[in-house]
Amino acid sequence: MTQEPRYNSTGRVRHKYTPEIDARLREIVVEEQTKTRRMGAGHKQKLTNKQIHEILVEEGHDISLVTINIELARIRQKQKEVYIRQTYENGDRLEYDFGEVLLNCGEGMRTYHMAVLSSPCSDFRWLYLYTNQKKDVFLDSHVKFFEMVGGCYREVVYDNMKNVVSKFIGKNEKELNADLIKMAMYYGYQINVSNCFRGNEKGHVENSVKVLRNQLFSRHYTFGSLAEAQTYAHSRLLKLNEGCAIEQEKACLLPYKPPLELAAISENTVDTYSMVHVDAARYSVPEHLVGHKVVVKKYHDEVRIYAAGEHVCTHKRIFGNGHMQVDIYHYLNTLYKKPGAVKNSVALKSIPRLKAIFDTHYAKRPRRFIELMLQNKSLSIDELIHLFEQKTKRRAEIIALDVVKPLSSVDVAARATVSNYSILVNGGVG
Repeated sequence: MTQEPRYNSTGRVRHKYTPEIDARLREIVVEEQTKTRRMGAGHKQKLTNKQIHEILVEEGHDISLVTINIELARIRQKQKEVYIRQTYENGDRLEYDFGEVLLNCGEGMRTYHMAVLSSPCSDFRWLYLYTNQKKDVFLDSHVKFFEMVGGCYREVVYDNMKNVVSKFIGKNEKELNADLIKMAMYYGYQINVSNCFRGNEKGHVENSVKVLRNQLFSRHYTFGSLAEAQTYAHSRLLKLNEGCAIEQEKACLLPYKPPLELAAISENTVDTYSMVHVDAARYSVPEHLVGHKVVVKKYHDEVRIYAAGEHVCTHKRIFGNGHMQVDIYHYLNTLYKKPGAVKNSVALKSIPRLKAIFDTHYAKRPRRFIELMLQNKSLSIDELIHLFEQKTKRRAEIIALDVVKPLSSVDVAARATVSNYSILVNGGVG
């Protein structure tokens, strides 16, 4: 028997909203939510109510657009979520997150990344500034923080960032990053990963990111370097954390452990230019180590070199094929024997200010220039330049030469391959 159509008060046919239509409509809504998570909240490929109605009609459902509009509004209306206030004991919980901040650290305005760690119990907030959010800096921020507070919390809470979750298995299972697991086992804390799209589950650090960005960098955002910005941030953090209960909490932390070693360690042979190759870059070492094996520890921001168990030098880590970090102090004995090689050496050209002093006052007395360096090799490069300036009479020319454009790492690399390393080649300039 065919069911007679129902009519509303206006005489129009009233379409029945069946459980099948409801189930399909909810399915489409979930698919749209998944699309939005992948494309971002502002994406422009969202289905309109009219398009959703067309899909249902094409699938054979007899339903009006008006009914669809009403039911979609009902489905999309979010039930107000009830939050349960939490309380934590000292040393129980630490929350972690990254935040972005715009700063000028001597290279123009650019985005830097704040690794923020906060304790909801003591209301203690701290941050470290980095140029990226890669695994190396993620781990480094933990080690720095645990070293600073002198212990470790029993639980650290994260969101589902790549540094924490290597991959998702099904709907709820997650495979954690192996290096994070290793660090947690070393320090003895539990890893707690919040549910997807539930920032409230680590609300203290979510709020801390906003507070620290505003309190530290809303008025002061220009610095000479990233290191200067970090020093400023730490001084302000000490002030902001006055009054929080961190000292009481420190007494309840897990016992202190020495910093976890995060370096990638390798053994390298020093080449005839007194350099070691690390990835695609090269770093100088003291000249007496040519031909010897050294141990290289590569961190996210620096390279440390050891010989016979002793630390011999540290360089800022650089990136790029053929780029070099050269310390002129590593070549002083050879330069003294071959003073004619000083003028065109990469070691000198990598320090434009010192090169200007040499060209103006010591071009005809290169051995005297090296003698002075040998006598004062305990000084830093900046202190050495200041010493040379005091010894020179034509200070006006030195100041004028201060605007000499520094050689780019590409220029240095290119020139080095042609002639600048004659200093260390048998039969080089004498």
